[in-house]
Amino acid sequence: MVTVLETWRLREEFAGRSLELMQEMDDIVGPAAHVDPGWCEHGRFFQLHGSPGEIWMMYTWRTRAEHEVFIKNEELLLTDFYDRYCVGPREITYFDELPVDVDAVGTTS
Repeated sequence: MVTVLETWRLREEFAGRSLELMQEMDDIVGPAAHVDPGWCEHGRFFQLHGSPGEIWMMYTWRTRAEHEVFIKNEELLLTDFYDRYCVGPREITYFDELPVDVDAVGTTS
């Protein structure tokens, strides 16, 4: 699995409507994502304290390659949303989780 981080940047005048607009975005793209075999979990949304128009959305997908194919169709669905509310398209970053044992006892540094 791969962790996906989407960075959304709303135009300043829409920063106060972040929750509403992220729900609108999810209503646009969520239904197709939830039935795709690459989908692993619901997204989690985070609003940056110092910049309330910047929203991070994190979720896992089966593979990066599957996700890259899937989002091409999403981009077509989001054109109007980007034009109305965002400073540009979302930025997508991929992460692999490291299996660090945070509960390990007796390890030395």
